[in-house]
Amino acid sequence: MKKDRRRETGRIGEQLAAQHLKEKGYTILEMNWHHPLGELDLIAKKGDCLVIVEVRTTRSRNFGYGFQSINCQKQQQVRKLALLYLQNGHFPDISFRIDVISVLLASTDEPIQIDHLKGAF
Repeated sequence: MKKDRRRETGRIGEQLAAQHLKEKGYTILEMNWHHPLGELDLIAKKGDCLVIVEVRTTRSRNFGYGFQSINCQKQQQVRKLALLYLQNGHFPDISFRIDVISVLLASTDEPIQIDHLKGAF
């Protein structure tokens, strides 16, 4: 898949993940929060918990589900970015967790399946 197509697939998945969270009562605080060390896909809040969300979007299950592509290095990066987000004045005294949302898209860009793994790592 070309890089631009992958980027577009990711963008669609992030929008669908944000919509899914809103439907479940979450408030979306940030999308694509940038830091020199990387990016957090979604930052949401539900009740008194901040939720950092890594979104993985695929167009087939040929290589498994999207969430299966998150290796130890990616987990460490997301954890580090989450702590930086919290330490940089964003909700310093709030509990948080890291979730993963895996989105499987049809060729028409419609969602086939959305899986939400709470407290994934």
